[in-house]
Amino acid sequence: MSAAPVEYSAYPDEDRPLTLLEAANRLTEQAPGYRVEIIGGQLTVTPPADIPHSRVLNKITRPFVAAGLDDGETEVHQGIGLWLPDGPDDFAIPDLVVVDADSDEHLVRNNCYDPVVFRLVLEVTSSNYNTDLRSKVGAYADAMIPIYVIVNRQHQRIHVLTDPREGDYGSHRVYAPGELATLPDSLGAKVTLDVEELLAAGRPPQRKPATP
Repeated sequence: MSAAPVEYSAYPDEDRPLTLLEAANRLTEQAPGYRVEIIGGQLTVTPPADIPHSRVLNKITRPFVAAGLDDGETEVHQGIGLWLPDGPDDFAIPDLVVVDADSDEHLVRNNCYDPVVFRLVLEVTSSNYNTDLRSKVGAYADAMIPIYVIVNRQHQRIHVLTDPREGDYGSHRVYAPGELATLPDSLGAKVTLDVEELLAAGRPPQRKPATP
């Protein structure tokens, strides 16, 4: 899910400026349903997802579960906090993740977990898709997340990024409608994504022409 930057400041009842993390938590309390993250030292907020966004997540979860990744050594979750190494307060909340089954033991702070337990993170783009395509690429690579998948609704592509290194991924495969995207074996099971099916689920409904 993409995000848009917001400004933050101290509130009248505060006798000191809020830290970035405090500001993020304050926004979370004041805007239920919005997703607040700190990426690259910048506070961002994402409006609630639309129905096509949710459809993509529902459909893309199924092949992971069918492959057995939600039972045994790994689990599949949506909206789980990932603590990032970029800054003292940086964290992200990916749309979908595959994590090691012992992730409960790796809670860092602020309901966010150590990157070491994440085998895959996945984002479905919304209005400000550049956050997913740019800012989060660097953030997730720095966190050494092995696989980053982006369902790019704006450009009708699915991106599979692997081989993380400082600030970027060494491999970036782009899949178009009609192709099948097979994820790396390092995930722990074979998962193949039907690109057209997922992108079709994320397209807005066609408006019917007005009746004369």
